[in-house]
Amino acid sequence: MKTNEIDLLKGIHPGFVLERKLKEKNLRKGPFAISINAYPQILGDITKGKRGMNTALSLRIEHALGLEEGFFMTLQVHYEIKEEKRKQQDMSHPDLAILRSGLFWDTDVSKIDWQRQRKAIIQRIFERGDEQEKAEIRRFYGSDIVKKVLQELNLSHAG
Repeated sequence: MKTNEIDLLKGIHPGFVLERKLKEKNLRKGPFAISINAYPQILGDITKGKRGMNTALSLRIEHALGLEEGFFMTLQVHYEIKEEKRKQQDMSHPDLAILRSGLFWDTDVSKIDWQRQRKAIIQRIFERGDEQEKAEIRRFYGSDIVKKVLQELNLSHAG
């Protein structure tokens, strides 16, 4: 496997790379799929990024295209890692587009530790926030945690 090529392609869906490889070799997806004993629709979904690559298909494609074994599965793993990191980053703080910046007038929002300071954040949102902001905090922390914090703060009427 060409490490440089993998490094350049890390995080890209393997189907997009497959599409490019097929075009380079002037191969049409349908006939190629049939030649490797795969359903054309599955290959089409992969090249559109709608479906992931699996090991068995990856091996057949790599063999047919003269690529090193594991090329497409390596791309698949790196793509999944990138997607998982994106999901985790999305979960690292509430949707800031929903929370008015004025609620945090006294602090730099980018420096808030949303987990360590959750008690103060929940208190602030439930004392000063609107219903949409409260709903976002419930979504982010979970209703049970919000309810528990509000009870500790004797703000259950605000929840």
